[in-house]
Amino acid sequence: MPDIAKQQTDTIRLPENRQLNINRPLIMGILNVTPDSFSDGGRFINPEDAIHRAKQIINEGADIIDIGGESTRPGAEKVSTDAEIGRVLPVIKGIRQISDRPISIDSSKSEVAEEALKAGADIINDISALRFDPRMINIAVKYDAPVILMHMLGKPKTMQTAPNYDNCVEEIKQFFGERIEFCKSNGINRDKIIIDPGIGFGKRLQDNLDIIKNLSEFKSLGCPIMIGSSRKSFIPKITKNENQPIQRIGGSVASMLCAIRNGCNIVRVHDVAATIEAINIYLAIEEFK
Repeated sequence: MPDIAKQQTDTIRLPENRQLNINRPLIMGILNVTPDSFSDGGRFINPEDAIHRAKQIINEGADIIDIGGESTRPGAEKVSTDAEIGRVLPVIKGIRQISDRPISIDSSKSEVAEEALKAGADIINDISALRFDPRMINIAVKYDAPVILMHMLGKPKTMQTAPNYDNCVEEIKQFFGERIEFCKSNGINRDKIIIDPGIGFGKRLQDNLDIIKNLSEFKSLGCPIMIGSSRKSFIPKITKNENQPIQRIGGSVASMLCAIRNGCNIVRVHDVAATIEAINIYLAIEEFK
């Protein structure tokens, strides 16, 4: 892996000379406009319902709204580009009528990303780290959009089929090293790159725990770190409680606080209000003198 250790930037540069300051943890609120997402599939498939939920996410204090039109849960089937665009575009346009809150488009398709950015989205959140669609890098450069690079083994349909690592954290770190160099060589500066180790995406229970516990290892890459452990299936594997995803708030918040303690800059969550309350208490205790 090339030597790319750098001082991490303290801002994420958005299009049109805007920026997000990461001197405190940022909250990314999840808005799935899908019929089959693992936690809330179908709840916000209607654009009016999705826009109403976006208002709630904003009022609860989220810094970013992450909109996805294709489920990436284990075993998920792909949807067509037209179907994905049809799900996300009305929601992005509706949000832009009421708020300028930064929006990320959760997609690995360049056509979807481009239409979303044209409609007012700001960030590309690509689970493939710009690998599935060779045009995605061009779209990011064209629209001056930050990119979230996520690590995943295989594809959503097969990623949980016997994943295996010799050294999970080191292998993911090497993956990011290559992806960051790819971005830089194609015109995306480090201050527009966010890395996400991909909790639950081709990971065993021990891999998820290893990533969160050793998150500080990724700091040497010089990019903001995002973690998305919200409501995921590793939580009941620990608690031995076969509850529904919506009932995993406690485990979700605990994992996020551990991630923040270990260097996480952005947490991607379903339960915005509960997460913000927990972070505020955590920071008050940590900063008390």
